[in-house]
Formats: sequence, structure tokens, C-alpha cells
Amino acid sequence: MTDMLREQTVDEAGTEQEHHHAHHPSGLRRWLLTTNHKDIGSLYLMFSFAMFLIGGAMAMVIRAELFQPGLQLVEPNFFNQMTTVHGLIMVFGAVMPAFTGLANWMVPLMIGAPDMALPRMNNWSFWILPFAFSMLLMSLFMEGGGPNFGWTFYAPLSTTYSPESTGLFVFAIHIMGISSIMGAINVIVTIVNMRAPGMTYMKMPLFVWTWLITAFLLIAVMPVLAGAVTMVLTDKYFGTSFFDAAGGGDPVMFQHIFWFFGHPEVYIMILPSFGIISAIIPAFSRKKLFGYSSMVYATASIAGLSFLVWAHHMFTTGMPVAAELFFMYCTMLISVPTGVKVFNWVATMWRGSLTFEVPMLFAIAFIVLFTIGGFSGLMLAITPADFQYHDTYFVVAHFHYVLVSGAIFSIMAAAYYWLPKWTGHMFDEKLAKWHFWCSLISVNILFFPMHFLGLAGMPRRIPDYALQFADINAVVSIGGFLFGLSQLIFLAVVVKCVRGGEKAAAKPWDGAEGLEWSVPSPAPHHTFSTPPKVD
Repeated sequence: MTDMLREQTVDEAGTEQEHHHAHHPSGLRRWLLTTNHKDIGSLYLMFSFAMFLIGGAMAMVIRAELFQPGLQLVEPNFFNQMTTVHGLIMVFGAVMPAFTGLANWMVPLMIGAPDMALPRMNNWSFWILPFAFSMLLMSLFMEGGGPNFGWTFYAPLSTTYSPESTGLFVFAIHIMGISSIMGAINVIVTIVNMRAPGMTYMKMPLFVWTWLITAFLLIAVMPVLAGAVTMVLTDKYFGTSFFDAAGGGDPVMFQHIFWFFGHPEVYIMILPSFGIISAIIPAFSRKKLFGYSSMVYATASIAGLSFLVWAHHMFTTGMPVAAELFFMYCTMLISVPTGVKVFNWVATMWRGSLTFEVPMLFAIAFIVLFTIGGFSGLMLAITPADFQYHDTYFVVAHFHYVLVSGAIFSIMAAAYYWLPKWTGHMFDEKLAKWHFWCSLISVNILFFPMHFLGLAGMPRRIPDYALQFADINAVVSIGGFLFGLSQLIFLAVVVKCVRGGEKAAAKPWDGAEGLEWSVPSPAPHHTFSTPPKVD
């Protein structure tokens, strides 16, 4: 059945390509005007990697300053700008566009659709992003410098005490939000309306499911972020006092509004990871995914619960005890569906015929390291303990385990898993393994000691620190530089793979399942002009 489907698709792809090649724009116009989901997916992925390197360079400035106690290289104000813009770029410029790029590339292939449902909007939702980030980066060169109030931009730091570049920052955030909402609408419409005949919801690959749920989360919370930044804008420039107690406002209200967006946002950055890992683990275990339906329900319950836990970021603001208890128990509860997922992945590997190609190595590293991040999150959920951990390096260690060895490692896993499908070539396995081992070792040298810094009381977001933290900070900085350099190996692997190498089969991995492996490698410009049938 799959072979017949593959031959049919290969034939169609050939005639399709001959037919379309004649009037297909080339060069720069192809990328500017493209409405093809694969081109737009590639644009998102290239953009997110560029942002990853820029955000990483800012992290290097932070770690260079913290290599020794005392003020070494940069002014405290510039240090604050680096921590702020590093956070904003990594969240909105690296992780989210990378997942959107993967969705653009893979969702139509996985559900047997010829393209995304709204191709022109797809082009537009990408091309406004470079402008948003150019604005954010240009703000660093304004008089008074760029945003320096942390990526969470708490009032009054972002209103009363912020630099003049705050207006550019707000505008950039609005444009990113518009891009995210358009992308999310496109994903939902595509998945709901364009699935191949026979592909019911409960037959969809988990990556498609996680993205469908993520898209609903995006539509629900991006307007909340827009509201928060608009209030910051009017407080700063138009004399309102939403967050100014002297004018009848409330600075703590800012935190409630921001984290009502911010906590679902954390899951927006990790749910697609769960979908990726749920594709890779079964492929290299040569087994069906254990507990498919429980994975779908777990994803949906994580999304629902994510709206009930926002104030666990705010235990130290002086909430009533009843509220603290409510948010503490809800936060603990959200770890249950996450635990279900980890259990299912381990159960899938149990007694499977495992092989350890690079995507599988990254997937296993994801499970182990993400679980460490999950456990430190449970520690932070306990209100009295959180009073000790709050605003220390323990929190920095926690969320970097979730977002670097979680989101970023899963994106790397996805890139290696689907690279043969995208380029038509197999990547250099030896070089890719170097990338994996260098990344794995350095990421733990970078973030694991931060737990001890935090437990010993080192506050976050400071350019200078007490003498007793010097040795661990030196180790952490060395880990940071090694991790940064390791990502250049990834760049080398991708460039080498794009330029040539061993030809990839339509299905380069033995155990891989799904419609995307029924089309030839590289995936032709137009696929599924007649929808495949799913048994």
C-alpha cells in the first residue's frame, strides 16, 4: 500500500514539477513572493537560526562579564540590556519561529495536504518578523540604550524608569504577536480542513496534534501580551497610570496580566517539542508509540491547566494564603500529564529494537534533561521553598533546562530527523555526533552548577557578585562558551548537507511512519495534488 502510494506520488511530483517549473520565479523574488509552505518553512528555520546565534552572542557577553567578580567588560546598564534582549530574542526570535518553520514544512506533509490553507497570509506572517527584530536590535543603538528591564518588562521598570527606546520595543512585540496569531490561524485552518481522506483526528501524528493545541494557545494569549505592552506604552508616553499606584493603578496587576500570557507561552514553547519527540522515539525504537490517545489527552490537559498556574511566578508579591495554596496545587497538578508523556516515551523504548542515530540521541537527551527541568519546577512550585529560590540562579537553571535542553534540543532532533527529507541528502553522521556530544556535555557544565549558585543565594540579572560565587561562575562561563561554539558545528553539518552528500531514500529511517515518508527526498516543490488515502 505504502509503496503504491509512494510511486503514485513520485509520478505526480515529477509531472507537477515539470508543469510548474516554467513559471516559477527564481533568485530573490522566489523567496520574497513565495507562498509555498516548504519555502516559508525554510525561511522561518533560517531566520530562527540567525536569531539563535545573535541571542547566543548576547549570552556570551553576559557570561564573559560574570567570568570573574567585579565589573570587567560592560557597564551595568548595558549588561541589563543584554539580559533583556537575549531573553526576548531567544523566546520570540529563536524558539517560536523554529517551531513555526517546522509546522510549515511538516504539517501539510503529515496530513496529506498540498499546502497551508492560507498561503498568502503565510508569506506575510513570515516577512513582518525580520522588521520586528531589526527594530528591537536597532533600539540598542538609541540614546539611552535598548530595553534594560528584563524580558518580563515589569512595571515600573518598563514605564517610569525605562529608556526612550521602549516605544520601539513595544512596536516590535506587537508585530511579533501579529505574526504568531496569523501563523496560528493558518495551522488551525489547515489541520481542520485539509486532512487527507481517512485521517481522523485520532489518526493524526502527535506533532500535528501538539501544534493544533499550541495554535489555540497562541490565539488565546497573544492578545493578552498585546494588552500588557499597550498599557506600558500609554503609561510611559500618554500619562495613564494603569501600573502607577500614585495615579490609582497597581504595579502588581502588571505581573498578573503578563504571567497570564507568560505561563501558557512556556507551554507554547514546549508542546511542539513533545510532538517531535513522539515522532522520533517510535521511529528509532521500531515500535508504535505507547499510549497514543493518553498523549493527546495529556497535551490538551497541559494546555487547559496552563491558564490556572500563572501566579506561581508571583508567590513573593504578598498574595493571600488561599491563592498561594491554589496556585501551588495547580502547578503540582500540571506535572502529572507531563509525567504521563515521559512514562509513555520510556515505555515506547522499553524492549524496542533501539538504534542511536543522531535524532534519537537528541531525543533521549531531551527526555533526561527536560525531566531534570521538570523536577526543579516542582521544587519551585512549593510556596515556602519558592520564597528561598525566587529571583536566584536556581530559577535561571530551571528554565534553561526546560528551554535549552528541552525546546532547543528537540528542534535539533527535528532538524536531523527531517533534514534528509528537506535536502535529499544524508547529513555527515560523524560531524553531527560531534555536535551532539559537545552540546550535551557543555550544556550541563553551563546550567547544572547554576542550581548550586541559586541555592547558595546568588541573585539573577546582576553584573557583579560576592566573592564566594567566583569559582562556580568561572566553570559556568566556560560551559557557556563551549556550548556556543558547539552550535557552529551544527551550522557546518547543515551547510554541508544542503550542498550535497549521500542521496537520501524517500524513507531514510527504518522505523519512521507517516505520510511525509511517502514522498520522494527531497520533497518536491508541490506535493499531494491528489490527496493520499489513509487506511
